[in-house]
Amino acid sequence: MDARDVIRIGMSAERTLIVPPEQTVGHLLAGMPMVFATPMMILQMELASGDAIRGQLVPGWVTVGTEVDIRHLAASAVGATIRTTAKVIEVERRVIRFEVAAFDGERRIGDGRHGRGLVNVEAFNKRFGAT
Repeated sequence: MDARDVIRIGMSAERTLIVPPEQTVGHLLAGMPMVFATPMMILQMELASGDAIRGQLVPGWVTVGTEVDIRHLAASAVGATIRTTAKVIEVERRVIRFEVAAFDGERRIGDGRHGRGLVNVEAFNKRFGAT
């Protein structure tokens, strides 16, 4: 499968999350503040990116995260509503790149770029012995 045949620049998606205690730095590392953790923000950016293109993929194909270049700009408390956006900005044969951002209300709390690689599930599972 060639991503250029089905993925278009400008495709986008958005996700919303209310920050639970389990996704804070303080939950992951004792003694740290109970604010939205950077890895959890990046996860939301990755999920939004996948959402933007999932419906266009041929059955048996998925994308996996391959690149992250993210800035976490501001803290958000437990209970904050986080909106994460992703927009396709580049498409290669097997790589799709996105512009991503995260917001707490109108305040931008993160931004950057994310890349996803196109993978045939059957071939991937054979290669790594997964079932």
